[in-house]
Amino acid sequence: MDFKLASDYTPTGDQPEAISKIVKVINDGEKYATLHGVTGSGKTFTMANIISQLNRPTLILSHNKTLAAQLYGEFKNFFPENAVEYFVSYYDYFQPEAYLPTTDTYIEKDLSINQEIERMRLKTVSSLLSGRRDVIVVSSVSCIYGCGNPDDFHSTSVKINVGQRYKRNVLLRMFVDALYSRVEHELRPATFRVTGDTIDIMAAFGEFGNQSFRIMFFDDEVEAIYSIDHTTGQKLASLDSLTLYPTNLFVTTQDRINRAVSEIYLDLGKQIEFFQREGHEDYATRLKQRVEFDVEMIKELGYCQGIENYSRYFDGREAGTRPFCLMDFFPSDFITIIDESHVTIPQVRGMYGGDRARKETLVDYGFRLPAAKDNRPLQFDEFMKLTNTSIYVSATPAEFERKMCDGTIIEQMIRPTLLIDPPLFLTSSENMIDRLIEEIDVYTRRGDKVLVTTLTKRSAEEVSRYFDRIGIRNMYLHSDIETMERVEILDRLRQDEIDVIVGVNLLREGLDLPEVALVAILDADADGFLRNVRSLTQMSGRAARHTKGHAMLFCNRITDSIYNAVAESNRRREKQIKYNFEHQQFPRQAQKSGSGPSALLNERESSKPANMTVYPIVEEHYAVAAEPQSEYSTEDIETQIKQAREDMERAAKSLDFLAAARYRDRMRELEKMRSTAKN
Repeated sequence: MDFKLASDYTPTGDQPEAISKIVKVINDGEKYATLHGVTGSGKTFTMANIISQLNRPTLILSHNKTLAAQLYGEFKNFFPENAVEYFVSYYDYFQPEAYLPTTDTYIEKDLSINQEIERMRLKTVSSLLSGRRDVIVVSSVSCIYGCGNPDDFHSTSVKINVGQRYKRNVLLRMFVDALYSRVEHELRPATFRVTGDTIDIMAAFGEFGNQSFRIMFFDDEVEAIYSIDHTTGQKLASLDSLTLYPTNLFVTTQDRINRAVSEIYLDLGKQIEFFQREGHEDYATRLKQRVEFDVEMIKELGYCQGIENYSRYFDGREAGTRPFCLMDFFPSDFITIIDESHVTIPQVRGMYGGDRARKETLVDYGFRLPAAKDNRPLQFDEFMKLTNTSIYVSATPAEFERKMCDGTIIEQMIRPTLLIDPPLFLTSSENMIDRLIEEIDVYTRRGDKVLVTTLTKRSAEEVSRYFDRIGIRNMYLHSDIETMERVEILDRLRQDEIDVIVGVNLLREGLDLPEVALVAILDADADGFLRNVRSLTQMSGRAARHTKGHAMLFCNRITDSIYNAVAESNRRREKQIKYNFEHQQFPRQAQKSGSGPSALLNERESSKPANMTVYPIVEEHYAVAAEPQSEYSTEDIETQIKQAREDMERAAKSLDFLAAARYRDRMRELEKMRSTAKN
């Protein structure tokens, strides 16, 4: 099936030219292309058109799962008839196994798995193995981590056709090998039940929730297959065939398990001998106890805690070879689109080093076999070999992207709104705070908002406190502030509760604030990571969604970074102004970003009991923690904890991770209150 792009819009401005150039470059056999698109120019819509025209399976790589969720939602809307999948880390919380030799501290692995995301990961690989060509996978860097052998996953899938002959018990054994569990009563995901000649089974995942099927036998022949409503048993549709994929990416066969156990024992013996030669009997004893316990678990149950550390044995790989990953499930001609490549590429490059250092310590002190080092993310050169054809997308492409494309960059400078890049004004750093206050007064009087960037966290807090003293409504924002508090600060700016945000690094990709008309960059001449060309351009771009937006750079000298940033800004502005004049069109204000809390936060308002004490959704501080304890009974708190947990799970299922985190924080505060009340 071909990709079918559904949209009420057509490409405008620079989009048609960018689309045609990139499609031509890829069709001509080039492996790399770079889209240099300014903030707000509709790069996502351009990507959708490129995918539609190239008509090849596509991996879209984003540098964090929140932005990946946004892209997933957009591409689901663009391609409603095609397979758009979501593949990110399925951990709500993850503490990796580690050992700190200096304090002799062993940290055991701790995690919480999001079942909905795990099912979406399974659905992703099943779509890729189904033979479909119209597959788009939106992924975080989770895709470079090991995820099982594609051959094993495919070989343990169960294919059933009407009219096919099976011994019923053989088929049930196949379900068990695919890690489905037998139940007697209610069906749950990845379970099946047997009633006479009828088998009801619920798949591990589904397009619109959990899919259930009924397989009916006549003697040893499959007489009929139906999709059913798992609660009522009502038949929904008749099917000619059914393919059920395993319930876990790390599935394997019994032959591989037997071979793996033998190889584990061999390597265990070698490592024990090594430790004994080196005089580390305690390390040898520790390793022997841990590995033998794991092997017994694998032999009895088929898995153990930390089984991923033995993945090389189950995959049949040689020592030092890379693990299987998501890219191994794609056909050979797939395309990779790397969003915000100037951030994503360095992130991919850095994953291997950190993981390697942690694993080497565990191996050196007898906590793991050397094979644990082969359960790792891809090295960067391995990633490059696997991705093959790549399109880099960024508002500020780095040198890497330019080098890969031999300096040929396809530009997208004209926004659908026809907005022009904000001008960059240079002003002296002398008396810069007084001058800044004057500018803030001008902008806030007409209802606009301001971002101020400093070099350090301390200076951000000091500037914010000074603004407080003179009556400027502001808050500071930096990395010491928890993620959800950062979201709430941005919400307060959108809701007109504050006028200014002071921060250290506001070049946040995806920060959509059309309300911001002024970006003030303090100490712009302090050349370095926070004041290089890309940083200055990204920070200035935060004012690019406002018709009167501009950036003010406070400096005492013009560095190369400032010079190049201003030159690039002027080049863009000249092209944008010329386009508007030639087409006799005027810029229009970008649509205001959504304000207030997520819709999920208000979803249950109408269904709350009349006597329910409502916990505040968005406050600068959690109000309940400061209110008299007597206003909340233990019963009220228990009820609210239960509601917060349910809302958190519902938000996570809907991929609204910001709302889920907010409910999680609410639940923790209530649990603290409960603990205090009991004491």
